[in-house]
Amino acid sequence: MINVRAHQGQDGMKKEQGPPGIDVTVPSVARIYDYLLGGKDNFAVDRAAAEKLIELTPNAREGVRTNRRFIRRAVTLMAREGIRQFLDIGAGLPTQENVHQVALREAPDSRVVYVDNDPIVLAHGRALLADNSQTIVVDGDLREPEAILGDPRINEHIDFGKPVGLLMVAVLHFVPGTEDAERIVATLRDRLAPGSAMAISHLSYGDLDEEKIREGRELYKNTSAGAVTPRTHAELLRFFDGFDLVEPGLVVTEQWRPEPDEPKLPRIPGVDGYAGVGLLR
Repeated sequence: MINVRAHQGQDGMKKEQGPPGIDVTVPSVARIYDYLLGGKDNFAVDRAAAEKLIELTPNAREGVRTNRRFIRRAVTLMAREGIRQFLDIGAGLPTQENVHQVALREAPDSRVVYVDNDPIVLAHGRALLADNSQTIVVDGDLREPEAILGDPRINEHIDFGKPVGLLMVAVLHFVPGTEDAERIVATLRDRLAPGSAMAISHLSYGDLDEEKIREGRELYKNTSAGAVTPRTHAELLRFFDGFDLVEPGLVVTEQWRPEPDEPKLPRIPGVDGYAGVGLLR
């Protein structure tokens, strides 16, 4: 858990003080996500932003939990397809059922790379995985795919000449330009060997009205991500150019291969998300 200290400010209120190099005055999307999942690695500014997000999109908590379940299903599918290397970009803070936990359970010889640019994510991931030689955490930015692909630490850990399971879960909507997002995905795809797979989940507009969409954009402008761009189903399908989508295709995230014992929850108004997995033949 984050080591948080409090000190007395000039206004008499207690102020949070995080670890060195961590700005506790700017909400972090990774820490907002952690709070929505019920984690404790977050600050007051993250909790306030998350509660505002819940006001705008009442299904926010269930949305992040649905994403976690999608990760588990997608990694399980990839491992059963014979993939033993996994690259998770925009990994976020460690929580239950991480990629490495699912992959190693399915295939104990799996190797996993987590990539993120949030200092808290990097610190916690490295501490958690210090004794796990099959999993590493690397600082990198999705918006710079060439740097990720050229990183010597990543290339020492996984072999791009063999199949890789690439995951970009709930992260591409932080790339504002659709052309830029397509370029990023294409750059990563072109480095993958046949037999690889790619999993994506992404926000869409759901049933939010224009005012709530505007407020949501303003909320994210003040976070570490700086922007959020929901996309349509047609726009998201283009990310899978060159891949064969596995059944059931690109669908609302909760509908992607739900497990029989998962509870059927009532529809809560808010944003939707789409998810899919493609195989590279």
